[in-house]
Amino acid sequence: MTSDTIFDALIQQIQQASLAEWLGVCFGILQVWYSRQNKSINYLFGIIGIIISVYVLFHAKLYAEILLHVYYLVMSIYGWMYWKYSSDRVVPISRNTAGDWWIVGFICIAGFLSFYFGLVHLTDSDVPVWDSFVSCTAWAGMWLLAKRKIENWILLNISNLMAIPLLMHKGLFLYAGLTLFLFVMAFSGYFNWRRILSNEKKYATE
Repeated sequence: MTSDTIFDALIQQIQQASLAEWLGVCFGILQVWYSRQNKSINYLFGIIGIIISVYVLFHAKLYAEILLHVYYLVMSIYGWMYWKYSSDRVVPISRNTAGDWWIVGFICIAGFLSFYFGLVHLTDSDVPVWDSFVSCTAWAGMWLLAKRKIENWILLNISNLMAIPLLMHKGLFLYAGLTLFLFVMAFSGYFNWRRILSNEKKYATE
């Protein structure tokens, strides 16, 4: 596929995109923007965007992707409650402990095996390994985001990097564009959270 073919397909996809696709993408952009700003309201936009995206994916018959989005929905609701109500104050940004990394490893391995088995035996997916890897790293990243761990941006960007060509392969160029935006924003989000974490530590020692 040449660059001209990809560009033409992208323009055609944008022109044919439904209102639901545009709304899903817009709410996804708002969600990651407010995540970067460390605002709990990001989950409200995320939940709306996920629900719309499930509708889009259902009509596209991408049932495995729907399961991933259902997980996003559960983790978004959990994350919103955790950020807002887990204590008297806002949950601070922190780094992974050794225990957190063990959980991340478990989520990635168990998630990959579960998705791979499901895609191979229950669907007609032509990219079970690729799709499973994108999904399991996204699972781990969403769990870390809910816990307000700075490493969430790393896991989410690994997933984003692999998801961009996967979405293009499936013809979802509008969502591939959104994922590219999320990929860039995740870099910004990581450094913004690192600055916030540094300032919090600085004030704590004063």
